Amino acid sequence: MTGDGPVGPDVSRETRARLEILASLLKRWNPRINLVSRSSVPDLWTRHIRDSAQLLAHAPPRTAHWLDIGSGGGFPGLVIAAMMEERGAPQQITLVESDARKCAFLRSVIREAGLAATVRAERIEDVPPLSATTISARALAPLPQLLEMAHRHAVPGATYLFPKGRRWQQELAEAKSGWSFDYEAVKSETEPDAVILKIGGLTRA
Repeated sequence: MTGDGPVGPDVSRETRARLEILASLLKRWNPRINLVSRSSVPDLWTRHIRDSAQLLAHAPPRTAHWLDIGSGGGFPGLVIAAMMEERGAPQQITLVESDARKCAFLRSVIREAGLAATVRAERIEDVPPLSATTISARALAPLPQLLEMAHRHAVPGATYLFPKGRRWQQELAEAKSGWSFDYEAVKSETEPDAVILKIGGLTRA
């Protein structure tokens, strides 16, 4: 993936086609089940798709199992799944979402776009450990709660990728009271005050 395009780094025609299906279905479903805020729909490609796609570059190449928690409208999980033929794409993707209507949307996109991803319609707290090597969550919960949700689903040495807004430093400080970890704050390509928190070596403090 080189150069720059509407999804960030240029992607294949096949990836672009899958993402177009995602965008089209989201616009059709959103008025009924509020997958994303209506005000963000006109800027869907930058605000949600490109914002999600940038995570792939920060995950270990060909990660064995990517787990996306609280997938909602499919960000970042469906976007990562749509990039399944891009260099470094994960080998397996699981999306966990507790809202049955949103799960119906996720499954519709997976079916129509031909994505290799699994949806679990459960609360993450109720799902048996999933042995994930990379775990993501976007706009779901503050960092301390995210780490609590994610930790038991991770293999030793897992990578956690959490996009965060301008309060990220405060959330980081709060998380350090209960957890020990290494982190890198990667500047977001789409939001000036946002970062991607790339966390590793996670253990309870």
